[in-house]
Amino acid sequence: MAPPRPPFPPFDEPSALQKVQAAEDAWNTRDPERVALAYTEDSVWRNRDTFLTGRDEIVAFLHQKWARELDYALRKELWSYSGNRIAVRFQYESHDAAGQWWRSYGNELWEFDEEGLMRRREAGIHDVAITGDKRRIFGPRPEEERGRPLPFH
Repeated sequence: MAPPRPPFPPFDEPSALQKVQAAEDAWNTRDPERVALAYTEDSVWRNRDTFLTGRDEIVAFLHQKWARELDYALRKELWSYSGNRIAVRFQYESHDAAGQWWRSYGNELWEFDEEGLMRRREAGIHDVAITGDKRRIFGPRPEEERGRPLPFH
């Protein structure tokens, strides 16, 4: 059983911003076991065309993801919140084994239980091939960039 994950719903703007930054920070570790602790044991995911249920499937999925998406670095931005739900938009960059860099754009819908664990995550993601000189996301977000909006292109 995972410990509670404050902040807890219902969310206000500061607590929603805190939840989004905590998710970004965790995903940037690229540690599937750590990331999975933010989700309920029976969490339901849709990630692109993949449907998952439960932490074990989430961990397996993330291991595969980060074996393919090398040097992964993510930025998330709060889009909206209400009650126990948060919507975010995000961008991440990674490269494949052949060295091709990608920028992936997406939106996520999150639903939380009363303990602050995510019980549902739905993500739509689109990839754009980029050259290495077009990269703009390098590792975890520096402190001075926290809270800044994402560029659109």
